[in-house]
Amino acid sequence: MLKEYQNIFTTTQVHAAPQMGIPTAPGDDPRIGTGSIQYWAGKLGNAQIGPIYLGTLGVISLLSGLIAFNLIGLNFWMQVGWDPVQFLRQLFWLSLDPPSPEYGLTVLPPLKEGGWFMIVGFFFTVSVMSWWLRSYRRAKSLGLGMHIPIAFASAIWLFLVLGFIRPVLMGSWSHAVPYGVFSHLDWTNNFSLIYGNLFYNPFHALSIVFLYGSALLFAMHGATILAVSRYGGEREIEQITDRGTASERAALFWRWTMGFNATMESIHRWAWWFAMLTTLTGGIGILLTGTVVDDWSAWAIKHGVLAESGSNLNP
Repeated sequence: MLKEYQNIFTTTQVHAAPQMGIPTAPGDDPRIGTGSIQYWAGKLGNAQIGPIYLGTLGVISLLSGLIAFNLIGLNFWMQVGWDPVQFLRQLFWLSLDPPSPEYGLTVLPPLKEGGWFMIVGFFFTVSVMSWWLRSYRRAKSLGLGMHIPIAFASAIWLFLVLGFIRPVLMGSWSHAVPYGVFSHLDWTNNFSLIYGNLFYNPFHALSIVFLYGSALLFAMHGATILAVSRYGGEREIEQITDRGTASERAALFWRWTMGFNATMESIHRWAWWFAMLTTLTGGIGILLTGTVVDDWSAWAIKHGVLAESGSNLNP
């Protein structure tokens, strides 16, 4: 009986000794663990868990992130009088807010008036930047391209604009985003209201385009590869250098339904650019708000994007 190629829709799992990967570079810390095969993990994807490489930067990042996370949680808990029931009940409404405007750019205001916020921001930033440097060094050590560190840097750009660069340019830490679920959403809503509707910010518009576009591209690509996995389509590297029936069928489908071609390589470049540009353009839009443009509605009217009340832009 001819056995059909197995894919995600089947229950077949191939079990073998854990794959350890290429040797680490001289001077690198050792990997943690020897790896194991987990049946239920195999139901979702690769069944192998581990080994794990953290290294010095990974340890610094995790410890700093844990300190920041715990400080936020302890501040939340303190706000409800150390009552665990009220902590869980009010969790989404609790917030750790930045210092008030009168403190300006004071490095460490009183703890209960923004000092804890500044300490959390320090450890949070150390955690994120350490993890970025770790990703850069891992890519170099493994002989990878810089695509992951560059994409991560784009996200960090938006993170730094919101919590550091823009507040510094505005002259006060009070412009930073608070730590909290609903307070974060309220900050976003108020930010748009204060500056005349962020929807008229062209960089915000570009960010939304790239956000939805990257989600669509990733979903379409994932669906296409799954659709041709019975022909070995998930072995994309092989299909790039030695095009087979899977890539031929996928290319035909894209040409016939989308009107343009996408290869096993080009679709990843499209998706990478769209995803990276989401946070890059978003950061630019946030940075310009309040520093260069105070009212995006007035800006839109001035540049013919929005009609003045009671007027008609059509000739």
